[in-house]
Amino acid sequence: MGRCRVGLIGAGNVAQRHARVLTGFADVQLTGVTDVLPDACRRLADRYAAPVYPDVAALLRTDLDAVYVCVPPFAHGSVEEAVVAAGLPMFVEKPLAADLATAERIAGLVAERGIRTAVGHHWRYLPVLDRARDLLADRPVRMAAGAWLDRVPPVSWWGRRELSGGPVVEQAAHVLDLLRLVAGEAIEVSAYGDGSPPDVEGADIDSVTTASLRFASGAVGTLVSGCTLGWKHRAGVEIVADGLVLTLAEDGLGWRDGTGEGWLAADPEAARIAVDRAFVDAVRGIGDDVRVPYPEALRTHRLACAVAQSAATGRTVRIAPVVEALATATRSNRVGFGLDA
Repeated sequence: MGRCRVGLIGAGNVAQRHARVLTGFADVQLTGVTDVLPDACRRLADRYAAPVYPDVAALLRTDLDAVYVCVPPFAHGSVEEAVVAAGLPMFVEKPLAADLATAERIAGLVAERGIRTAVGHHWRYLPVLDRARDLLADRPVRMAAGAWLDRVPPVSWWGRRELSGGPVVEQAAHVLDLLRLVAGEAIEVSAYGDGSPPDVEGADIDSVTTASLRFASGAVGTLVSGCTLGWKHRAGVEIVADGLVLTLAEDGLGWRDGTGEGWLAADPEAARIAVDRAFVDAVRGIGDDVRVPYPEALRTHRLACAVAQSAATGRTVRIAPVVEALATATRSNRVGFGLDA
């Protein structure tokens, strides 16, 4: 393969980020862009001298090696179906959908066709995860607490549950993915929302959500999510193991044990570049460092949807049969986390 020819579906903020990263690779060509908003599409395409296509079908008729799907949560479904039908490798930005049924359906199609996929959980590429893995060696995780305390993003659909899936699904998915990474598969959640939407026109989401989680490994955990602030206050996890506390976020890793404490900074931009580099390399047949293919992202999406369901119904939600979850929890993952049950 010469340069990897990539088509981009979507022209919003996250699509702009991927376009910037991809066009920085010498072996990638941004072959075309499409979006339902023509002006946004034209602005992004002009910035990188890429052709504009009127719709997904027109883009997929061009000579492509891979496609990036960067659409809002409610727009997932038919887009991925078209890409899978075309037999093209597909990078999908999280969340996978505003609901669970759509993601499950796409996962089935991906499996049937054997499509190469990746999902934009770029936190899996933070270099500090290697240090966290070393610190947790032979120390079972007892508790993992995740938090995402932020503002309402300035997009009209975000405050509508049917369009975004809610803050836990759309925003806190990165944190839930880290909780799975360090503690294994969650098998049960009990969550509560405040039932009071943020002061945004048309909003019907909870302003704050809290959840308790039980993991197949025996660990317990919590999640707090809020969109009542005017700034991003905190996003990350705190991990309690035997004689050790870790604080892990996009900007670094902190730790404290009986001998002292330390901090290792991380560059979020490096992780955003790494997730795209890994997918492009995989498409080109150079290595295989895709850490979150679609089936793996679906596990995180199931957890996020379980939290949202529990908060909406006031009932505890079991995510998977215990036997299945225990089997999953014993498998080591890409960065070396993974606990024996």
